Amino acid sequence: MVSVMSNVDTGHEDMVHDAQMDYYGTRLATCSSDRSVKIFEIKGSEQSLIAHLREHEGPVWQVAWAHPKYGNLLASCSYDRKVLIWQEDGHTWRKIHDYSNHTSSVNSICWAPHEYGLILACASSDGSVSTLTYTSAHTWEAKKINNAHNFGCNAVSWAPASAASSSDGANPSGLSNPRIVTGGCDNCVKIWRQDSQTGEWSEEAKLERHLDWVRDVAWAPSIGLPRSMIASCSQDRHVTIWVNEGSTNQWHPKDLGRFDDVIWHVSWSITGDILAISGGDNKVTLWKEALDGKWICLNDTSKPQVS
Repeated sequence: MVSVMSNVDTGHEDMVHDAQMDYYGTRLATCSSDRSVKIFEIKGSEQSLIAHLREHEGPVWQVAWAHPKYGNLLASCSYDRKVLIWQEDGHTWRKIHDYSNHTSSVNSICWAPHEYGLILACASSDGSVSTLTYTSAHTWEAKKINNAHNFGCNAVSWAPASAASSSDGANPSGLSNPRIVTGGCDNCVKIWRQDSQTGEWSEEAKLERHLDWVRDVAWAPSIGLPRSMIASCSQDRHVTIWVNEGSTNQWHPKDLGRFDDVIWHVSWSITGDILAISGGDNKVTLWKEALDGKWICLNDTSKPQVS
């Protein structure tokens, strides 16, 4: 069973929506309906508040750390239709970019694998998905996938970076063209691919199985296998694992069964073989694929630990 090692009293004045550790596990960023982002320094079981960022004008839904090769950078997205990018300068955090080109709430943000550069994907209730790329001219270049989902987009996740194959186009770095997966209020999961020449995004696959809004999607990290996996969860109380064996663009669904409540979030372990699932019943369960291909529940953190 999983046991609690420490608790963090964030001091937020309203509901906390997200909490993310940085790459090294020494910083914790949190965000809340109190319109603020907080950053804590973590030392063992102790934590101290080092920044309180209060420039959003609505509930802040998510925070995301960039890879440390780009310095200490944090992004946040909000109901106020904005995406803010923050940078640590000495011991002070400051806003370095304000992206406000969405017409509705920005619900999800995700940094690209660092091999592709400093790129942030943003999913909005206006149905579009934006990418913000930091250029050699020290500016942020925005591209948008308009009407990516009918009625709104709730989640976005990047495919892991991989070397280009003979059947796949490559960007200048020699990697395969970037891909993202999105989930929306049209009950669909969609995969998008960026063209190496134009930089534009096009729909590569549309995965239909859920019967209600898709709340989250997560592309599994690569562990050297030729196949790809995506997890999606929905208000229909189902979690689906989408598997692509790599030889075609065919994605095969595996359903983990019906859960007791709405499923809000799915997250892969760093090795890509364990999936954490959290929902409206305040439970977190961990799942792993067995040798026979079936997915089994490893534990349930809502149950008390038995010594």
